[in-house]
Amino acid sequence: MMRNVAESALATAGGHAVPTDVVGVAHDLASVLGERAPKFDEGDRFVADNYALLKQAGLVQAGVPLELGGGGAGLRELSEMLRIMAQSCGSTALAFAMHTHQVAIPAWRWRYQNVAAVEPLLKRVATERIILLSSGGSDWIGGSGKAEKVEGGYRITARKVFTSGAAAGDILMTGAIACAEDGTEKVIHFGVPMRAPEVSVMDNWHTLGMRGTGSNDVVIDGLFVPDASVAFSRAPGHWHPVFQIIATIAFPLIYAVYLGVAESARDIAVEITRKKQAGETTLTLAGRMDTALRAAQMAHRSMIETAERNTPSAESVNEVMIGRSLVARHGLEVVELAMELAGGASFYRDKGLERRFRDMQAARFHPLQAGPQARYTGAMALGLPVDTIF
Repeated sequence: MMRNVAESALATAGGHAVPTDVVGVAHDLASVLGERAPKFDEGDRFVADNYALLKQAGLVQAGVPLELGGGGAGLRELSEMLRIMAQSCGSTALAFAMHTHQVAIPAWRWRYQNVAAVEPLLKRVATERIILLSSGGSDWIGGSGKAEKVEGGYRITARKVFTSGAAAGDILMTGAIACAEDGTEKVIHFGVPMRAPEVSVMDNWHTLGMRGTGSNDVVIDGLFVPDASVAFSRAPGHWHPVFQIIATIAFPLIYAVYLGVAESARDIAVEITRKKQAGETTLTLAGRMDTALRAAQMAHRSMIETAERNTPSAESVNEVMIGRSLVARHGLEVVELAMELAGGASFYRDKGLERRFRDMQAARFHPLQAGPQARYTGAMALGLPVDTIF
């Protein structure tokens, strides 16, 4: 039975319970998330009901510092929370990871860089439980969208892809490319209110896996962004110190989800196989599967340890992205071996294994993808510049 989350709350923010044991809360929610997962997957439905549950449980503000009214959870706790959620519902965990990392990044900047400018946003997350969005497919190092300079600010036109949880979001943390009169370009970064009339959410997330994340495109058509709302600007196509922070902190959280998916695939396969007589082939497959899983777990642990050094840099990006590639590679190996180990039973939807197999495929597509990651790491090894490798 689910515990009363308020029992583990340190305090209340805006009248809402703020749990201190986010890992325990994730365990409490796991059975409900698992029961709901098939219907979201089969119907290409966003996990809206689960978002309501996460809000009620106080997980939206889990990563906000205690001093600002949040749960004060650190990167390791948040990663564990997402890993456990992913074992039950990969879509819920992945979509929520996008909000979670958008909270963890300003929280880190507030704590370790004394950046006071992020306080209002973090306090809103704590008190209003707003959901933050990101567009992993459009807002990486290269930037995307057009920011036309007008009096007092910019007029934004853009289409932001892979915006997970778009239907539930309150603010999209995004950017656009502005071109000066001399032809030079810069990417400006700002928040987009999702309820603005110039913002619309497409219905185009019909995919192989992670079907419940609701990662639809967001279209921005002529939104005015005041100069005062621009958080920072940078050169497009070049690593900026803020993006070193983003890469170092966000990806241990995102790939905790894929680790959880792989772990649950392994457990399902073992449960199915234990009911059969184990021969030499079965033992070999099970051993290879668990070896691959251990490699993924060790790689993810390294990602967390790198981030916990609190020194984002080109070097920390390299270490985290090596871990990201290893979690993806070995996680994909785990789900493939799990399907083979379980045999024909794995092909039936009611076992839940084929959904994990499909969900795991999305691990291929987050940056740095395999090719850029190898080039970045190769350049680091040879002492060459990495500023434009992404």
